[in-house]
Amino acid sequence: MIALELLFWLSLALVAYHHAVFPALLRALARRRGPRPVPPPVPEAGLPVITLVVPAYQEAAFIAAKLKDCAALDYPRDRLKVIVACDGCTDGTPEAARAALASEACAGLNAEVRDFPVNRGKVAVLNEVIAGLPPGLVALSDVSASLSPDALRRAAAHFADPRIGVVAGTYALRAAGSAGEAGYWRYQTAIKADEAAIAAPIGCHGAFYMFRRELWAPLPPHTINDDVILPMRMVAAGAGAVYDRAIVATEEERTHRAQEFRRRVRIASGNVQQALWLWRLGDPRRPGLAFIFLSGKALRAFVPFLLVILFVSNLLLAFYPLTLYRLLLVGQVAFYGLALFAIAKSAAPLPRVLRFAGYFVEGHGAGLIGALRQLTGKDRGRWGRAAESKAGMSAAGEPELDYVHPVVRVGKRAFDIVVGAIAFLVLAAVFVPVALAIKLTSKGPIFYRQIRVGRSTETRTDLFYLFKFRTMYVDAEARTGPVWATANDPRITPIGRFMRKTRIDELPQAINVLKGDMSIVGPRPERPAFFLKLEKEIPFYVERTHGLRPGITGLAQVNQGYDGSIEDVRSKVGYDHAYAMRLLDPWDWIKTDLSIIFRTAAVMVLGKGQ
Repeated sequence: MIALELLFWLSLALVAYHHAVFPALLRALARRRGPRPVPPPVPEAGLPVITLVVPAYQEAAFIAAKLKDCAALDYPRDRLKVIVACDGCTDGTPEAARAALASEACAGLNAEVRDFPVNRGKVAVLNEVIAGLPPGLVALSDVSASLSPDALRRAAAHFADPRIGVVAGTYALRAAGSAGEAGYWRYQTAIKADEAAIAAPIGCHGAFYMFRRELWAPLPPHTINDDVILPMRMVAAGAGAVYDRAIVATEEERTHRAQEFRRRVRIASGNVQQALWLWRLGDPRRPGLAFIFLSGKALRAFVPFLLVILFVSNLLLAFYPLTLYRLLLVGQVAFYGLALFAIAKSAAPLPRVLRFAGYFVEGHGAGLIGALRQLTGKDRGRWGRAAESKAGMSAAGEPELDYVHPVVRVGKRAFDIVVGAIAFLVLAAVFVPVALAIKLTSKGPIFYRQIRVGRSTETRTDLFYLFKFRTMYVDAEARTGPVWATANDPRITPIGRFMRKTRIDELPQAINVLKGDMSIVGPRPERPAFFLKLEKEIPFYVERTHGLRPGITGLAQVNQGYDGSIEDVRSKVGYDHAYAMRLLDPWDWIKTDLSIIFRTAAVMVLGKGQ
């Protein structure tokens, strides 16, 4: 009880500190320091040579505008070189870049196009291009960003101080994809300015930043957020960094909701990577830098886990006779309920507090997925265009069906992780008595593993081992081969019959959910031996798990129960496809999943399982 309370209050304190206390402290300390003095302009004759590198992947529609923007920069042509690095582009980006350079708008611009034939990823391209540059100043800028005309002059002035190794510009959106996105970037630019006033901005905006070539070292191949890792390794080594809000890089492409989700998942994965790779920024010998790194980027990477711990520990504490914890749980449930409503009704005009709740939960849901992807080694640094349409692609870059709404795709996985974590805690609580009951009533292992058919994509169908508490006698199918369970099945042990009726035998599948093999709600995972037969017998059978993870429970399971024949399965396929249609709309998905969860809970409590 005491340990659980400590876990709850510690999680609550850290979440509150990161979101409320730290920003207030940062603002107060930054105000005490005051703004950094603006360096005087560098005389024309003293302006340094700058190499502006523009990495590009599938940018044929936008590269001409970027090069015209470079040509419009107020900087001597003889001291600026632009390199467009095309990473295995197949859409004609190199040709479009060369055509733009031949136009009158780019006349006199010292630029070259490097066409790398094989797509290797942004980090590999940056490593190769920067490694071949001489000592001096290097600037990086995205194709989709336009720069304020004086950006290079202002940045060069800061480098007159030999202690400065990095200069970052601010980031602006020409048109935000949502009010939440606009608010997020306003908050981020304010935080970076305050960080810079105290020590250094923790990371740069990839739209534009500049650094000294002699401080650069090759990036690890699987770097995700290169605009954080590259400059902050220089800062960790002792270089100074500046955040100049007068240098503006404007994002010209408007992001859409699906792109915003994917970006936030990837940023979250990068946040965990940064927290692990940049630990030297937490050196107490540089207290200002350590404070902003540990309180900001480092803590943010693990806030999604703290929120899960906060909810689960509160849920368990609510069983104790303390009214406070029950009230807090009601508050959490109400907050998440309002947030889910706001996410589902994102297109409707909503009060600001609801929009905040939705954006908060949506962001940390994406953060949880991204963090788990990073910690399980599923994210690698291969890149794509931020605004490239990837309908039908998962966060892992795998094909999925277009019908799954992006809100549903992220929300469903976040829901799986939260409920899966709760189910895992229940599994831990009942493991000892259930294990003893199994061992005392029959010979054999406690757990039963069985190969099942998982999610299918355009290129493959996944197989995985499903975990259950053993409910049948050992070698129950040695003589009969694979057959469906029946009412009063003689193969089932006495304790197994009870576990099936209450669905306790399904609890170990929480492991499958947390691993990503299964979802809480979805089509039933079939055995390969049945799958091949059913695929031939039932039209559209294979499509039931196309782009969807199979579930512990589902619409078909709560409406029909266990399969006893092919006709039963044929009927269930209709339910599975009906469930898939509910994933078109977030509100339909939320209502359907909650209904299925409640009906499943009723089966468990009333012992109506088979």
